[in-house]
Amino acid sequence: MNCPTRQQIEEALKAKNYKWFENGDYNLNIVGVRNSETLNKVTNKFDDYITLSYKIDGKWQFHCFDCTTDPGTHWVENVMNDKGVAILKPGQYRKSHKLRLHGGKYLALGQQNPLTVYRDNNRDDKYDLDESKTDTGIFGINIHRASKYEGKKSTNINKWSAGCQVIAANDDWHEFLDICQQAREVWSNNFTYTLIESKDLV
Repeated sequence: MNCPTRQQIEEALKAKNYKWFENGDYNLNIVGVRNSETLNKVTNKFDDYITLSYKIDGKWQFHCFDCTTDPGTHWVENVMNDKGVAILKPGQYRKSHKLRLHGGKYLALGQQNPLTVYRDNNRDDKYDLDESKTDTGIFGINIHRASKYEGKKSTNINKWSAGCQVIAANDDWHEFLDICQQAREVWSNNFTYTLIESKDLV
């Protein structure tokens, strides 16, 4: 799966009748794209994307970062919740996140409003996206980084995600975070996160 274009992201969101932010500077569209080509297999790789689309002085800006929108093998096999590991359900979650400390350690986008996840409790190598096993609430589904080292990029998810959306490269993370901080100055500390699948892209 290659990085989508900004136009593909916009068209996919509008096709689903999701809100697409285009007024003013730094009005962020934070959109995760889950890799449909993996067929729900637990790859333990950063094979998804988080994208940012926004305008500055009327001109579109676009960024695409390697990430995971899925939990890693460790938490699939060693579930923290009796109901099973959390896999974020695709959808648009308005004002779902705000800038705050992740795990009390560093600034990230922390979940502040309910999200819906699938619960997978059989600990095998497939993500079970069962509509009868969804769970909605505050689960700490944050948007944060993997490697803490400048210039480094994580390749395996392992413990980095138990359901969080995690950016692989430290440099990408700081670029993402800087843009979010700029947006907070203009639009307050509320961020909408939208998760789609690569099969939604035309």
